[in-house]
Amino acid sequence: MTLLQVALDFLYTNEALKIAAATQEYVDIIEAGTPLIKSEGIRVVEILKKSYQRKKIFADLKIMDAGALEAKMAFEAGADMISVCAQASVETISEAIEETRRRNKKVVIDLIGSRDCLLCSKEIKHLSPDFFCIHTGLDEQMRGKGPFGILESFVKEINSPFCIAGGIMPEAIPLIMPFEPSIIIVGGYITSAEKPEEAAKTIKEAIGGRRLT
Repeated sequence: MTLLQVALDFLYTNEALKIAAATQEYVDIIEAGTPLIKSEGIRVVEILKKSYQRKKIFADLKIMDAGALEAKMAFEAGADMISVCAQASVETISEAIEETRRRNKKVVIDLIGSRDCLLCSKEIKHLSPDFFCIHTGLDEQMRGKGPFGILESFVKEINSPFCIAGGIMPEAIPLIMPFEPSIIIVGGYITSAEKPEEAAKTIKEAIGGRRLT
């Protein structure tokens, strides 16, 4: 089953909580986005977990160093999942994964910014992360790039559970679903919508194969 994750890339907790409240019926995972954690601190993860105990909380730390320490920090705040940058050292990725395993949580290896996503994934796969994330960053999106270019190659060559993120709109969902992603991550389409709950519902229904209305 493909899960829906909403990315709360805000600067203030109250903004994030507003969207989380509006969309909770339709999302499976609530993400404390990187800008939100940098702005408000790791306490925002604790606030989200206390507010939505039945949801998985994803701390998008994009860890680049001190893998075990930063993972521990997030998990102790209530995170169920964390992200580590694929371009971090093997030592950092290993430390983060080991800490994740000790706590029975999940780790996502984020391929954002990787020059060669397939090569990078192949070099990391033996560490057995829970997921890779095929991720087109905001700055890349603004220049017309998307996360779809390597989907087929990734599935064929890497064959690991994966998430997909980066400017995803409802019309893209039918193109993504044949590749069987574990998680579809949506930010702006939901968080910038006049009615975010309706936007989240549209995405959820598209994932479920229902006609878009």
